[in-house]
Amino acid sequence: MINLILNITLIVFTAFMGIKQGLLMMEPQQELLEMFVKWGLNKAEMSALGVLTLLSAMLIIIPKTYFAGNLLMASVILIIICFQLQQRDLKGFAIELPFFFLNLVLLYLQHPINDLRSK
Repeated sequence: MINLILNITLIVFTAFMGIKQGLLMMEPQQELLEMFVKWGLNKAEMSALGVLTLLSAMLIIIPKTYFAGNLLMASVILIIICFQLQQRDLKGFAIELPFFFLNLVLLYLQHPINDLRSK
């Protein structure tokens, strides 16, 4: 029961953060836009990453698309991590790393509805 509550909490947190970050990337503030321009991305490319992040957050909630959503979100985070490392921004890398591992943990735990169906 504790695993179920923990799993649901992690899914809700991940979905909330994905939706929040996706919306921020679609309509970026100046500071965020400057960071992406530093990586060589324009506003349209940044918005595309925002749409992917938003889509992945929504896919994580649905049991049948749970794996695809986690995979997509982990991929977007990995792209951002690579840009951070390319710029030698270890602080940005350190900030993104826990979110990347969170998606890997969620993949391992699987969707809680799958656990309920198997019992």
